[in-house]
Amino acid sequence: MLQTDTREHTEPAGDHEAATAATDAAAQPDEAVDRRELLFQRCLWCGTAAYRRSFCRACGSTAFTREHSEGSGIVMRRNGHVPLNTWFVAMDEGFHLLCQVTGSAPVAVSVGARVSVVRPFAPHGQGLPLVELTHPAPPLERWW
Repeated sequence: MLQTDTREHTEPAGDHEAATAATDAAAQPDEAVDRRELLFQRCLWCGTAAYRRSFCRACGSTAFTREHSEGSGIVMRRNGHVPLNTWFVAMDEGFHLLCQVTGSAPVAVSVGARVSVVRPFAPHGQGLPLVELTHPAPPLERWW
């Protein structure tokens, strides 16, 4: 059976107000932070780039550092149904990302097209980053 410690938490009123003020200040996002900022992980052991991983696919390490992505990549392949407009994107830093293309019809998106990050997360809580087309795929790289 799980046992938990039931201690009564007491602290002076002044410390509680200071802690609450610090928590409220940290919870509000900074206005200077760019909405296009995408963070990814880089393995400290082998340098492999990854996105939302608990361990490195190359060496198995769990030691990561966070880095800022440039936010641009190339469309690799479609994932799922056409109305969702979700694609796998190879980012320039070396990691792959499942994302949703916005601002263009699903027919306009093709393999080899360049995209850039609009938001690191979708507004509807899907958790998928939103990207938009910056350059269409060159005619020789289309796969149909």
